[in-house]
Amino acid sequence: MSAQKNVPFLMSRAGAVSALTIAAVGGSLLVPGGTSEAHAATGHATKALKVAASKKGAPYRYGAVGPKRFDCSGLTLYSYKKAGKKLPRTAQQQYNKTRKISASKRKAGDLVFFHSRGYVYHVGIYAGKGKLWHSPKRGSWVKLDKIWTKNVRYGRV
Repeated sequence: MSAQKNVPFLMSRAGAVSALTIAAVGGSLLVPGGTSEAHAATGHATKALKVAASKKGAPYRYGAVGPKRFDCSGLTLYSYKKAGKKLPRTAQQQYNKTRKISASKRKAGDLVFFHSRGYVYHVGIYAGKGKLWHSPKRGSWVKLDKIWTKNVRYGRV
């Protein structure tokens, strides 16, 4: 078969794979709160999001970076490390390292940064539909929550 005759077959295969990928990212594969937004995450962001979701229920511990306990930036560091990307240790350092994006351009797998007076004090991984995976505070655990304020910034790893 010539290369030209293979084009429709390859395009149909690529289309089917893309459709399956979009369906998987937009469906329940990412666990509760998965994204169905037009721009779903790809590659390392998708993997980091899956890793964070897999840690649901892991207890919060200040300074912990996993694999059984996490603080907020420890969860993002661990998740992206498992996805093959390196992040610095603290929420502020992670914010400084990421590419800033607007809320309208956010995708599942992007980092969500909470800030006050120019200082970043919390970070999580955007899960789509206005939710994020994070390890919020002492006495809590890794969980999926609705983003509770518009005073956030987004960064792409």
